Amino acid sequence: MNAKRAFVAAHKTVYPIAQLCRLVGVARSWFYGFVQSQPARDQRQKLRTDRDAELLPKIKEAFSQSKKRYGSKRVHQDLKADGEDVSERRVARIMRENNVTPRLCKHRKPRTTDSNHSLKPSPNLLEQRFDCTTPNRVWLADITYVDTDEGWLYVAALKDMATREIVGWAMDNHLRSELCCDALNMALGRRGPVPGLIHHSDRGVQGGFKRPLKRS
Repeated sequence: MNAKRAFVAAHKTVYPIAQLCRLVGVARSWFYGFVQSQPARDQRQKLRTDRDAELLPKIKEAFSQSKKRYGSKRVHQDLKADGEDVSERRVARIMRENNVTPRLCKHRKPRTTDSNHSLKPSPNLLEQRFDCTTPNRVWLADITYVDTDEGWLYVAALKDMATREIVGWAMDNHLRSELCCDALNMALGRRGPVPGLIHHSDRGVQGGFKRPLKRS
């Protein structure tokens, strides 16, 4: 229909509009309706352009504060938190049209276990006996990682071997021993220390050694 409208508009100074409309198979009322509504469309387009121009600096600011890592979803969340009434679709379009794109971090996945150290590990009390059926007898500790818009985040968790329940966890952007201690402190706060409880982890430097814990 756009091509027909353009054809009639281009030749209306040479031929009667009625004849042109019959030629392309449209009604005169359709063409006149378009002509009459054009100012309203132009006004809407101007409002849209002005709003885009208003939002662009705010989008760039939120993007810059994320160290150029946020996509449209996270930028939209920041704008909404600042009180901006805008859709995520609009934010995505403005970012795309202005080449505001997050960095693609092409790097190797992190390692969560560092066994190359001189520290003496704690004794292996479990000794491969993975058949516990009593809750709060054995907690299995491990660390994993999640790729997010903010970079790698690390999750330390403790699972009760009997119930398979996660009894404590912690998440941060580092792999220091505090991550494992925070997860263990959560588990102790929820379950309490039980006589004979085994805390089993791998030989990684973060979790396999005695560390000071918070006491309630």
